[in-house]
Amino acid sequence: MNFPPGTKITITGDLGSGKSAVSRILCDLTGFQYVSTGRIQRQLAMEMGIDTLEMNRRADTDPSIDQKIDGIFVDLGKDAGSYVVDSRMAWFFLPDSLKVYLQADIHVAVDRILSDPGRNSEQYRDREEAIRKITARKQSENERFLAKYGADCSNLNNFDLVVDTTRRTPGEVAALIIKALEKKTASSVFPHFV
Repeated sequence: MNFPPGTKITITGDLGSGKSAVSRILCDLTGFQYVSTGRIQRQLAMEMGIDTLEMNRRADTDPSIDQKIDGIFVDLGKDAGSYVVDSRMAWFFLPDSLKVYLQADIHVAVDRILSDPGRNSEQYRDREEAIRKITARKQSENERFLAKYGADCSNLNNFDLVVDTTRRTPGEVAALIIKALEKKTASSVFPHFV
């Protein structure tokens, strides 16, 4: 697949919606480089000796946490490379990207998160605690980004493509995103909800 140099796909959405898996497939299909702030956040939380929910709480009063993460996007916007960016805020910092939001039923999302061995900074006693903490994390992030940047992550009209991943495989989701990128490259007829 050939896309113009500097093409960027930004992927955000619900926790457990498959953002990382879909991003990796997209990189394999396009040859784009992968940037994951979820991975960066989990690493930062581990270094701080806390979970990601606590790190998000601290970010409400410690601007250096967001500054570390947000600086990545400022640099990417100036970069001529092509990227798939798995991040809550990349859509806002990279307005010319194909902006994708992935949704998933909370119960399916929790099952995915609980079965992912790579999420060792996100430990939960049970499904109910996972649902509670995941919901709290999403709310905390949405409130912080709205207050800090005026960016409403919950407004799906901010995105070019919204995909419900509840009953779709990561490969099926990636194929939908590739189709949307091909259409965006040819024209700018959006938004597109699937």
